[in-house]
Amino acid sequence: MSVGQGVESAVEAGGFDEAPLRDLLETYQDQRGALIPLLQGTQAAYGYLPAEAMESIARALREPLSQVFGVATFYAQFRLVPRARNVVRVCHGTACHVSGAPLVSLEIERNLGIGDGENTEDMMFTIENVACLGACGMAPVMMINERTYGKLSPDSAVKAVKEFRAKEEAGNGSGDTSAVPEVEDADGEEA
Repeated sequence: MSVGQGVESAVEAGGFDEAPLRDLLETYQDQRGALIPLLQGTQAAYGYLPAEAMESIARALREPLSQVFGVATFYAQFRLVPRARNVVRVCHGTACHVSGAPLVSLEIERNLGIGDGENTEDMMFTIENVACLGACGMAPVMMINERTYGKLSPDSAVKAVKEFRAKEEAGNGSGDTSAVPEVEDADGEEA
């Protein structure tokens, strides 16, 4: 696969900023095997893979859109929808699974009204069930952005999400962690 000539015609203005994609297409012009690096660069630029960008990539590579879409959906690293401002990752590794992670996930999903990989309507939260967060001794574990919560029950996990939302809405969002411990257990104690 090589990015063919006509990069300019591959990126058409259609309501999204095509400049980052145009730069990527020029960078990978005439390079074989450029699809995955193009998708990675596109996601880095936009935060996900917009449909318009995938169409432009397919035209530039002279590949069927179905092939570009197939690669984007095969690899878990790629997202077809934008993430919300805050990502709730619930660990489903072995230690977390046997300690109750499925119930923690179900309760968070029920409370937020969304499932794994989905965003709340207000784009406050995305939920992601992940294979491991590397904090097995605190199982079950979740993270909201970079903050880790351990030894969770379904109720304490929902409480943590609600408290995070309240701080975010009050303007004391996730960017200000100076007064908050990096790792909390289910009781809000520093671990």
